[in-house]
Amino acid sequence: MTFDLYCYLAAGAIVCAFFGCLCSVSMMGILQQSGYSGKGFLRWYCRHGNMLPGRNALLSLTLLLMVALFNLCFSFLGHKWANLISALPFVGLSIFYFFSAKHAVKVPLRCTNRIIRLSVCYFLFLFAVSFGMGVGMSYAGLAIGTEMGYLLRYAPLCLLPNFFFIILTGANTVMLAYENPHNRAYIRRARRALHESDCIKVGITGSFAKTSVKNIAATILSVKYRVIATPASYNTPIGLGRAIKENGLDCDIFLAEMGARREGDIRELCSMVNPEYGIVTGICPQHLQTFGTMKAIIREKGELAAAVKKACVVGKTAIEAGIRGSVEAERDFAAEDVVCTTEGTKFTLRLGEERIAVETKLLGSVAAEDIALGAALAHALGLSAKEIKAGIALIEPVPHRLQKLEENGLVILDDTYNSNIEGAKAAVETLRLFPNKKYVVTPGLVELGHIEGRANAQFGASLVGLDAVILVGETLVLSVRKGYLEAGGDAQKLRVVPTLSAAQKLLKEELAAGDCVLFLNDLPDLYN
Repeated sequence: MTFDLYCYLAAGAIVCAFFGCLCSVSMMGILQQSGYSGKGFLRWYCRHGNMLPGRNALLSLTLLLMVALFNLCFSFLGHKWANLISALPFVGLSIFYFFSAKHAVKVPLRCTNRIIRLSVCYFLFLFAVSFGMGVGMSYAGLAIGTEMGYLLRYAPLCLLPNFFFIILTGANTVMLAYENPHNRAYIRRARRALHESDCIKVGITGSFAKTSVKNIAATILSVKYRVIATPASYNTPIGLGRAIKENGLDCDIFLAEMGARREGDIRELCSMVNPEYGIVTGICPQHLQTFGTMKAIIREKGELAAAVKKACVVGKTAIEAGIRGSVEAERDFAAEDVVCTTEGTKFTLRLGEERIAVETKLLGSVAAEDIALGAALAHALGLSAKEIKAGIALIEPVPHRLQKLEENGLVILDDTYNSNIEGAKAAVETLRLFPNKKYVVTPGLVELGHIEGRANAQFGASLVGLDAVILVGETLVLSVRKGYLEAGGDAQKLRVVPTLSAAQKLLKEELAAGDCVLFLNDLPDLYN
């Protein structure tokens, strides 16, 4: 082969690598949400019911057919020009795939320095594979020696989308040689800053409501103290490190949300934060898929209660699971006489012997328990009943956590942030409070391991009596549908659609002013 041909193959490999990266944006988003765990990503990709392998296979087949067709149609120009023109459908289909898959990722890909480094490495891997295949297929075309062999010699490149997940995993594995030491240094700096700071450190963990309770506690405490809380769901060592780098520690109290998917995560975060106070919001089977057993979940969440030096506030379900906090804060508080309405929640907050009449914009019975947890922490940190009541009055709904919105005369309950068994139950109870027609749009509950089918069937049964149940997706909805119908649900009121946009189209046709629709949980798992 000539030097010109090698240059031609290198240019083709660059095109293949670029559009391969474009088609892999969704997968890179999943890898990012998996904490860059290659095993976690592969486990997700190979999971039964995952639609992405099928989509990649369809992309490969379509590319193969279109490239072959263009080569044959333009064969009269000679195999070199026909090969070049056949790149047009490759480019066009890749762009179409990129835009059609953008809606499918639950959390969009964040353009961080790490993802940029990974993208460059992945591009180089794709370039090397494409160039190697191009050279091999050129020799194969020469060996075959026929016009058809020359025309279709690069067609096997169309099969690459089936192997994107392997190439991406390989690139991620190679990058770990740089990322792991880099991350450890980043975490060490954050740990050192935390240990040197005089601020009071508070850890907040649990199977659910971590972000809501963190925001509630921050609002109440801000009446008296300067408070910095980790933003959004920054609840990993890297997330905490990033929060400290961006916001500093110039505060009286630092609230650190602590997430866990595997045993050892909370212990690592506690060693980093060195918390004096803590909150364990509650326990349920969330993340059972990665923990394996409820005992493992309970042990992991209990690490915070064991690590705090002064007081740990523990939620009802956590106490029922056997987690114990400090003697003075264990359960010397309660939300009593809870009354839920379509405008908010009223209850009596008991803190020791004191009782405070509370009103909040937050919806549902879970809001009362969440506020009680935040108030108990504030009480342990020295706030008076008057200050706590003033702080509660300032609490605003947390976005996507049973947030009430009103648009064009419709009431929307946005509970799309990864609902759990307890939260889903409370959300449906809240929906039933509204007077007009009541709709729910949901893909079911996720990350529940071996109980996922049973839990979704029970969840389906809880939807009986609503005016319409719209199930989104194909991975979990069968269990929800089965539970709904077996509990006596009306099959005429049940619809299954493939995407959220299809559900929204249905709603647009059916909803009238005054109706209420609950969007419960987001897309199933990370992608659908």
